[in-house]
Amino acid sequence: MASSVPPSLGALRPSPLVEQAADRLRAQITGGHWPVGTRLPGETTLAKELGVGRSTVREALRALAGAGLVRPRQGAGVFVIATVPDEDWPTRLRRAAVTEVYEVRMAVEVHAARLAAHRRTDEDVTALTAALAARRTAAGADDATFVEADLALHQAVVAAAHNPLLASLFADFAPSLRTGLTELLALFPLREADPNTHDDTHAALVSAITEGDGEAAVEALTRELSETLALLGAGHPFGGRPE
Repeated sequence: MASSVPPSLGALRPSPLVEQAADRLRAQITGGHWPVGTRLPGETTLAKELGVGRSTVREALRALAGAGLVRPRQGAGVFVIATVPDEDWPTRLRRAAVTEVYEVRMAVEVHAARLAAHRRTDEDVTALTAALAARRTAAGADDATFVEADLALHQAVVAAAHNPLLASLFADFAPSLRTGLTELLALFPLREADPNTHDDTHAALVSAITEGDGEAAVEALTRELSETLALLGAGHPFGGRPE
């Protein structure tokens, strides 16, 4: 099914032309003008309509292919294969509900805690002990500082697993977790009665990893994260998904 060139394309302004061309073509696809299965107009036609060179059109089409919207077929042209672009991992995290991020965080970090109990080094134990002490010190500070210290301790747990991919995943989660936990403490007066909330489970976690007890580490972390997840769900009626 061949397509016509919509009159709404229009010539582009002199700024990053590839990005503008990709945005204009993407809008035609996501807006339904070019449905799945449509063969796009040729490079020459698109270049004329957009007021750019063929090389610009070619780069724009590559960007759309990278987003999973189009696919070139040798000798046949470029065809629409989807009307919704693929989202990269950081974009998905930004759009996800905080409870969704927390559930994935649990799967990653609980496994990391088990690994940490078996792989921790003397340096890891020192780092964990220092992070626990820093979290206790931060109990006297504001919520944002306390959350930062809390995440630093959990990051030390993941680091002790000595798996770079787990560490990278946790780093990806950190911005969403920081926002969600800070909002949680604003919604619930958890720290009014206990400024160092969940200190017992964090101490048990550090102790279990230090002693090489993977099951105890999993139990302590699962208990703490499950309680926090329940509060996040209660504090965010729609799961904390961005508007």
